[in-house]
Amino acid sequence: MNDLAIKEVAEQSGIAAGTLRMWEQRYSFPKPKRSSNGYRSYSAEDVEALRRVQAYRHRGLSIASAIERAIEDGSHSDRPSLYAAVASSSHDVRPQILRKSTLMALSRAIEHETLASAAAPVLIGAFQHESFYRAVEPRYRQLAKQAEAAVVFADFAAERSPKGGPVEIPLAPEDALGNEWAVVVDAPGYCACLLAWEQHGVTEPGADADGDRQFEAIWTLDPLAARRASQAAARLVARTDPTLGAELDQLLLDRPMAINDSAPALTALTNRVVAYLEAA
Repeated sequence: MNDLAIKEVAEQSGIAAGTLRMWEQRYSFPKPKRSSNGYRSYSAEDVEALRRVQAYRHRGLSIASAIERAIEDGSHSDRPSLYAAVASSSHDVRPQILRKSTLMALSRAIEHETLASAAAPVLIGAFQHESFYRAVEPRYRQLAKQAEAAVVFADFAAERSPKGGPVEIPLAPEDALGNEWAVVVDAPGYCACLLAWEQHGVTEPGADADGDRQFEAIWTLDPLAARRASQAAARLVARTDPTLGAELDQLLLDRPMAINDSAPALTALTNRVVAYLEAA
């Protein structure tokens, strides 16, 4: 099944050969192998990816969006890294090495700007340890009140859906997200994405120099980056709670992207960041 001709792929996927050639030229998808005489050769994985494209097209996605989503679905693991979901697919983000104290200032700025500017957001938070989340739980309960969906990840003992608060999703020791910091806001009028992974061995959680723990971090107001991070989070939720994961995935599929002109939001957020850093 790894040497399929274009005619066979067309029959198995339901997509005409001419359309496959056009997609390859316009979207660089699919990517068949070429024989020495120029004939295209496809694999069973190509057929499955094309079937996913068809399914997303039937749900209303544009061709470009359906192809992008199908490629992501075919490459994700069941323990996704939110940091990698954005860093590997966004060319405008620039990683920086930041101390925990700086990440805390950025997080507060995003969270407070969300309270001020975001209507019915999807809210995602990742805290590594439950104690870190409990320290800011009152703020996340406040955020959850205006959110359409709110989920937080940490090393919780079990899944929990407290009244008036975000759904708490447990992380296993082997989960990539267990080493990460995340604040993701995805709303039609506002979005923000702060993602980081910890550089181990510099300092340890809870030590005297806890605020100096170092993380490689990216933060952006790009709507596509926020959506990719949210979708990766939905996949991880589905591992623990398939129903909730499917609901979150459908919510993300149906809602419009945030505004493309992020200049006003960037100005407001930067002003908050500067204020918090100055107060530190």
